[in-house]
Amino acid sequence: MAQQRMEADICIVGGGGAGVAAAIEAGAAGAKIALIEQFDALGGTAIISGGGCLIVGTPLQKSQGIHDTPDLAFEDWVKWGQGTADEQWARYYIDHSLHDLYFWAERLGVKWIDMKFQEGNRVHRWHRPDNNGLGLMTVLINALKSGGTARILTGAAAKDILTQNGRVCGIRATSAKNGETTEIRSQTVIVTSGGFNSNLDMVLEHRPEFKAFKVMEGSGRGANGSGHKLIAELGGYFTHMDHIWFYVYATPDYRDPQGRRGLVFRLTPGYIWFNQQGRRFHDESRTGGASATPALLKQNPPHAWAILDTPMTAKMEVADPYYRDGDKVRRDKVQELLDNSPYIRKANSLSELAQKIHVDAPAFLSELEQYNQAFDAGLEREPAFGKSLKQSKKFDTPPYYAIQLFPLARKNFGGVKTDLRCRVLNKYFDPIPGLYAAGEVAGMAGGHINGRAGLEGTMLGPSIFSGRVAGGWAAHEAGFGPGFIGKPNRP
Repeated sequence: MAQQRMEADICIVGGGGAGVAAAIEAGAAGAKIALIEQFDALGGTAIISGGGCLIVGTPLQKSQGIHDTPDLAFEDWVKWGQGTADEQWARYYIDHSLHDLYFWAERLGVKWIDMKFQEGNRVHRWHRPDNNGLGLMTVLINALKSGGTARILTGAAAKDILTQNGRVCGIRATSAKNGETTEIRSQTVIVTSGGFNSNLDMVLEHRPEFKAFKVMEGSGRGANGSGHKLIAELGGYFTHMDHIWFYVYATPDYRDPQGRRGLVFRLTPGYIWFNQQGRRFHDESRTGGASATPALLKQNPPHAWAILDTPMTAKMEVADPYYRDGDKVRRDKVQELLDNSPYIRKANSLSELAQKIHVDAPAFLSELEQYNQAFDAGLEREPAFGKSLKQSKKFDTPPYYAIQLFPLARKNFGGVKTDLRCRVLNKYFDPIPGLYAAGEVAGMAGGHINGRAGLEGTMLGPSIFSGRVAGGWAAHEAGFGPGFIGKPNRP
């Protein structure tokens, strides 16, 4: 089998948010980069994400009269993390989020267009870029390519991290097309390979209690834990690996031949959820992993039916490339899902829908009638769970849909432990010479920056930021630049 050799100053494994940011930063320091991506295009999980980043003290906040400080954000972050957040890394990210994420991305061409409230935050901090994760990553990828300092090898999977005289010295990668091996010699290596939530076996290894019922893979297709294996072979120390963030506004991907993947769907605020007994059990406007997920998991069996009428499907988005055409939602593909998935039922009446999903029809219809009566009475919130009705409507326009929801493993909040330079640490908490890690393989940053729960925007934001940190310090160790300096937002 043919083998090629090449040289670079830095080799980066993984072309998602962290990897692209690392390459931009290292390239700006003058280093030559080899970026290895197992798929044919860059973007990783970040490019299919909602794109939101938790950022503090921004012009967008101030334009809406929101006063926010790193101190307030840090308090919310630590409280929401349930005692297990890496407070040093959380503080480092929060302090740098304004200048070293918001303004940095703006300079590259990213447009921050609006904000959304997320559970656990006392103010709006979740900033959305134009065209979500696709828009954000498209700008970053274009910036990387225009810099001209990176050689990008797509369709190539890293198989080994090379070492010599006790330090990392490169990567051995294999082409998916022809099996050809490329040996890349470098001064340093950055692993930005993502999480493992598209490897259901690995999810269940760390959360064996989920073996008792259906749970779905739900991250980017390349988030299979391959980078974890590479780092483990060199003695990297992994921490908080059971901290997996599950979403439940997701339904199985009926097109997946293995029957493992799920589809996250958004922009359906009017829907309401029923358990298999035909009862609502939650305020459906609270969809987060710290609220909706525990509520669904308490049901028996642990799944739910999301009920929508036809107008509620008009803005529905599915977070998967098949359902998009660039920055546009393919409404025909969304309708294809609604019409063809065996996990979605359709009926011309609510009583018929109850029969199709095999719930207690009198209970189901009574709950829906009470919900509709809240609109007739002009209430701002429905009385059962206090859900705001501002973005909702009556169920009055057939056909009606019931979308079956199951837990979906979305993000890894644990990973390989790193220091504030993103150097990979071993079990003695000593750096492994020449080896860096950033993004989800490192629990978004540091190993467990979020703890057990994330405020949202605390996944993509820290991944990109830690990628910059890793790129700066890996370049410095390779002989380029002063390392990552940044500019904290402090009084």
